[in-house]
Amino acid sequence: MSALPSSNKLIEVDDLTVKFNTPDGEITAVNGLGFALERGQTFGIVGESGSGKSQSMLALMGLLASNGRAAGRALFNGQDLLAMPARDLNRIRGNRIAMIFQDPMTSLNPYLTVERQMTEVLELHKGLTRKSALSLAISTLEQVRIPDAPRRIRMYPHEFSGGMRQRIMIAMALLCQPDLLIADEPTTALDVTVQAQTMALLRDLQRDFGTAIILITHDLGVVAGLCDQVMVLYGGRIMEQGSAESIFYRPTHPYTLGLLGAVPKLDHEGERLLAIPGVPPNMAHLPAGCPFNERCTFVMDRCITDRPALRAADNDPLVLRACHREVIEVAQVAQAVLP
Repeated sequence: MSALPSSNKLIEVDDLTVKFNTPDGEITAVNGLGFALERGQTFGIVGESGSGKSQSMLALMGLLASNGRAAGRALFNGQDLLAMPARDLNRIRGNRIAMIFQDPMTSLNPYLTVERQMTEVLELHKGLTRKSALSLAISTLEQVRIPDAPRRIRMYPHEFSGGMRQRIMIAMALLCQPDLLIADEPTTALDVTVQAQTMALLRDLQRDFGTAIILITHDLGVVAGLCDQVMVLYGGRIMEQGSAESIFYRPTHPYTLGLLGAVPKLDHEGERLLAIPGVPPNMAHLPAGCPFNERCTFVMDRCITDRPALRAADNDPLVLRACHREVIEVAQVAQAVLP
C-alpha cells in the first residue's frame, strides 16, 4: 500500500515486507507497510509486542537477523535503503540516520568508556581528531543535560542510572546531527518522571535541529504528546494510519479503539480497566481473514474469510484503515467507551 500523500518527503516507504526463515517455516513479520515522513515531523508506530514495529525499522537500517530479509522500497533522500550496498548504507547509518535502541545497557559497550564510544562515531563519520571529537561529545552530553559532562564522559555505562544511560544513547544518536532519528521504545523501563524528561528532551532536540523522528512505542500517551502522524500495527499489518488527532479523537478501527480504551484515565478512579480480550496471533499461523478477527467485538463472517484491504476511510480521505465494518459503527461504540 502506498504511503499517505506528502510533500518534501525525507523518507518514503512503500510495500515494506519482512520475512524470516525459521524451523517452523517462513514467517512474515511485516506485510505491506507504507508511509512518508517529512523533515521535522514525528511519526509514531504503535502496537502490541510482536506486531512488527521494531522489525520494520531494523529492516530500514539493514540490521535484520541473518535469517531475515526485507523487500519493498524505502527511499531516503531519493536513495533506496533496501537496495543499497552495505558500504554505502554504513555511511548513512549512524550519520544521516540514527537509532536509539530499546535497552541502553545492552546497546552500550560495557568495556568502553562513554568517551571512547562517542568519539569513535565522530572520528569514523566526520573525520574529526580525537581532541575535536571529545569537545563535541562533551557539548552533546551537556545538550541532553548530563551534569558534570567533562568528568562523567570518562565513566563506564554501568556507572550511570537507567535514565542517564538513555540520555547518553540519545546524545550518541545526535552526534552527527542526523536527518532522521528512530527511537525504539525510548521510555521503556524508566520511571514516569524520567519518561517525561526523555520525551521533553526529544521535543527540544527536534525543535533545535529539525530532526525527523520515527517513534516506536506501545505507550499511547507518549504518541499523543509527540507525534504528528500515527500508524497502528497488528499482526505485521497496518490497521489504521492517519494524523495523531484523527487516531486519538476519531478512531475508525476496532483495534485502535481497544488500545485507546485500555489506557488508564486519572478521572476514572475506581473503574475497571478495559482490556482487549485474547492474545496476539501466532505469526506463523495468522488467521485467513483479518488478523484481529479472533479478538474483535465487531467480527462478522466476512472478517474470518476475507482480509480487508487498506483503504481511505469514508469519513476522512487522509485516514487509512483495514476493516470491513463501516466507520459509523465503530464511531458509535467509541463515543460510549472513550472520554
